[in-house]
Amino acid sequence: MYMKHFLNFLRSRVFLIQLGLALVAVILLCFLTLKWLKSSTNHGEFVEVPDFSKMSVMEMRKAVEDVGLRYQVLDSSNYNPEYPRFSILEQDPPAGNKVKSNRKIYFTVNPSGYKKVTVPDIIQVTQRNARTMLNAVGLDVQRVTYIDELGRDMVYRMRHKGKYIKPGDKLPKTSKIELVCGNGTIPGSARIQADSQ
Repeated sequence: MYMKHFLNFLRSRVFLIQLGLALVAVILLCFLTLKWLKSSTNHGEFVEVPDFSKMSVMEMRKAVEDVGLRYQVLDSSNYNPEYPRFSILEQDPPAGNKVKSNRKIYFTVNPSGYKKVTVPDIIQVTQRNARTMLNAVGLDVQRVTYIDELGRDMVYRMRHKGKYIKPGDKLPKTSKIELVCGNGTIPGSARIQADSQ
């Protein structure tokens, strides 16, 4: 008896309408879900990453926004003289890559100049060793001048751009140093010899 009523209900118009409505609701729900997923993940929509090399940070910001991307700036301690100060040195992902819209691009920016290094203590060190010690920290010997001092080729003073500097001073990397070395003559010995004649 119960089975007969159940079979009659399955064949009834009310059940068929409800079944049809349920199928339409499921199809509609699936369609809307797929559409939402497609729009939220930008399915199939890619942006070509522009070349931001040597752009200023301000130019980069505008260019990033124009193509629908995001950015993060990373600091760099390595100054590159071939690039303008505060310009883009590197980018990740590189130019030409295809990425999804709203992707974050990471930028390395050129600092304002070379980082400063500490002048080593090369006083009373031979000129040869002094050059090695200066080169090790990124400083260069521009020239060597000699004064009357007993220690031949021994460093007595240092100059940078005409001013005397001392160990521990800070200078930009790649700065040129002048070494003031002894010429092997006792100070004042030439005058003493002249007076004795």
